[in-house]
Amino acid sequence: MTIDTAPKPNLWTRLAHPGQFVALSRPWLWPLSILTAVLFALGLWFALFNSPADYQMGDTVRIMYVHVPTAWLSQFVYGVMAVSALGSLVWRHPMADVAMKAAAPLGATFTALALFTGSLWGRPTWGTFWEWDGRMTSTLVLLLIYLGIIALWRAFEDQLRAARVIAVFTLVGAINIPIVKFSVDWWSTLHQPASVFTAGGPHMPPSILTPLLVMTIAFTVLFLTLHLKAMHTEIAHRRLAALERQAAQAKVSP
Repeated sequence: MTIDTAPKPNLWTRLAHPGQFVALSRPWLWPLSILTAVLFALGLWFALFNSPADYQMGDTVRIMYVHVPTAWLSQFVYGVMAVSALGSLVWRHPMADVAMKAAAPLGATFTALALFTGSLWGRPTWGTFWEWDGRMTSTLVLLLIYLGIIALWRAFEDQLRAARVIAVFTLVGAINIPIVKFSVDWWSTLHQPASVFTAGGPHMPPSILTPLLVMTIAFTVLFLTLHLKAMHTEIAHRRLAALERQAAQAKVSP
């Protein structure tokens, strides 16, 4: 009788295998989808029916409940990509470059939404759709970085080689994140300073803070759901590409 003393693979090792990653993460898709729908329904109810109009901006203030979460995600998603870039360069984790690639289109979408809703909010509030202040300009630069990363992924046929190049580019581009975050503190801008996470606590009433937090969580869970699904799709595309290469090699081999 022999006893198997080989160490069992831990979760980190299991997640490194694409098939294991899909098997472990697929059951989370439906619960996350349902949670997203519930949070959005709750957040929209609070935002539309339980939140007062602003005494200066009126009902246009409700754009905040989409603008602020998408602006937050524009930076959060890039943070996910930066951590994934480290995972790809330092630990060579196979899922790191998959996560990095899957996040880029989502980050670009959230950033574009933040710029679009910010322009809609800015027109009645500031009298202009666009102003080249620090926050708006650095966010536009962030969108261009996202688009550049997406273009780089499509420019390389070898995705493993592309991952190394794009990981370096992503880490260099991360310099822009603190610029976006602290631009309102460093320069005179139209944007107001932070009013939720401050040393003295939130600077807004619960009737506005509650829907804002619920919508922010809803958008964040939406990103997690879409990112997980995008990773599954990317894994499937890579499997298909590998099978196509094997079939092509089989045809040319004697």
